[in-house]
Amino acid sequence: MIRFSIILPVKNGGAYVKECVQSILDQTCKDWKLHVLDNCSTDETREWIRNLNNPQIELIPSNKPLTIEENWSRILKISKQEFCTLIGHDDLLHPHYLAEMKELIHRHPQASLYMSHFRYIDAGGAMIRKCKPMPELLQPDQFIASFLQTQMDSMGTGFMMRSSHYDAIGGIPARYPNLLFADFELWIKLASLSYAVCSPVECFSFRLHNSTTTTSSDIKMITAFYEFLEYLSGLTVRNQLMQKAIQENIVRFIRFYCKGLSHRLIRTPIRIRKQQTVADFIVNCKYWADRIDRSNTWNPEKEFPIRLALLIDRTTLFRNLFLLFRKIYRKPVYQ
Repeated sequence: MIRFSIILPVKNGGAYVKECVQSILDQTCKDWKLHVLDNCSTDETREWIRNLNNPQIELIPSNKPLTIEENWSRILKISKQEFCTLIGHDDLLHPHYLAEMKELIHRHPQASLYMSHFRYIDAGGAMIRKCKPMPELLQPDQFIASFLQTQMDSMGTGFMMRSSHYDAIGGIPARYPNLLFADFELWIKLASLSYAVCSPVECFSFRLHNSTTTTSSDIKMITAFYEFLEYLSGLTVRNQLMQKAIQENIVRFIRFYCKGLSHRLIRTPIRIRKQQTVADFIVNCKYWADRIDRSNTWNPEKEFPIRLALLIDRTTLFRNLFLLFRKIYRKPVYQ
């Protein structure tokens, strides 16, 4: 019998964590255990979990406040069922999620990563869009190629794996600030053990929130982006199968993030950027493209959205006008 661990790290989950846990309680497949890694919540999260008094729910509180990286690192230390999945406290599993995962495992017992289609929802739970369609079977090089081509949506929720595999590869890499891009590395490592499979059935909802952050999170994302590129660069040396897939697609991947993150960087006040400018970021993107793909001819400054970000970032007046514009027009301006 296949048994599942659902792992939920949380701090001050509020109403969202109640919806999340209820979605787990509503699973049609009952062979699960929920492990709640509470990080010193100061709202009613911990008490609410305890009051459920459900033997299938294990509350694992921290005895001191932890960073998000430290809390997620605790996943390695807990006793898990044969298969495990991670979930954000504001995401939802659809009632048939575990049943569909069980069926997928039966059809592909040799796979090392199990996925499903899903939908994006807003803060109120309304659907924003469905995820991009994915094929049922992806060999490791196909998985990373699809990922680098941004042809698939990869989120921290909804992926199923063997707990022994998760532990063997060291779990989610905690060196990434705020765990940004950390799940990307985790899924690549798991897919590389054998292959990945995906159900066409929509099995969970991933919640997107309107970002109101104008401070250091953008710097953390850029730092994490560099960390992920370092990982990919090392992977080209260690794995010949992956080398071709990465080198053929890395420029497209860097180009995509260079556009987006250069515009995100403009909204971060200069005083908290740690000396990072758009010009610095563009130079670094070119450096990584050249380092990983020695035949690279891409020049980021020939891209209009990137040149625009460079121009805006060079003067205080343009930066202030851009921030005013973004308050009025919130859709991406770099696609």
